[in-house]
Amino acid sequence: MRAIKSRDTSIEIQVRRILWHAGYRYRLNVKALPGKPDIYLPKYRAVIQINGCLWHGHNCPQFVLPKTRTEFWRNKIKDNVRRDLKSVAALHDKGLRLLVIWECALQGKARLDNRYTYNLLNRWLSSTELLANIDKQGLSSTTLYEFKSQINPSLTES
Repeated sequence: MRAIKSRDTSIEIQVRRILWHAGYRYRLNVKALPGKPDIYLPKYRAVIQINGCLWHGHNCPQFVLPKTRTEFWRNKIKDNVRRDLKSVAALHDKGLRLLVIWECALQGKARLDNRYTYNLLNRWLSSTELLANIDKQGLSSTTLYEFKSQINPSLTES
C-alpha cells in the first residue's frame, strides 16, 4: 500500500493527456481550492477530480476492503469519503463545476476507450452541469445526494 502514489498516477496522466491533446489548458493540484483538486480549468471554472475506487469508497467491483486490519482501512476510507463530500460542497459554494472520474472508468476490463472518454470530457466541459461523474457506465449528471449514494454501503454502516 505504501507504493501507491497520491499524485501523478497513471489514470491522472491519462486524463491530462486527453485534455492537453484536445487543446484544454489546466492547472494541477491548486492549493487555493478546497480539496486541492487534481485538475483545474480556470477558463471553464471547472474542476476534475480523479478518484481511485478503493481510496474513495466507490460502489463498484474494484472496491475491495483489505483482508488485514479491516477496521483500520474502513475508518481510513470513511475519513477520505467524509473529506471528499466536504470538498465537493465547498467547491460548489465557490461556484465551481466538478467532474469526478472514477478509476473503474479508466482501468480494468470494463474501461472506457480514450476516444469515448475524450467525447465525455468535451461534452461535460461544454455543458453547464455543476456536478457530474464518469464511471464505467459513462457520464452522468448528479446531485450531492446522488453522489453520496455512489459510496460503497459497507462504509456507511456503523
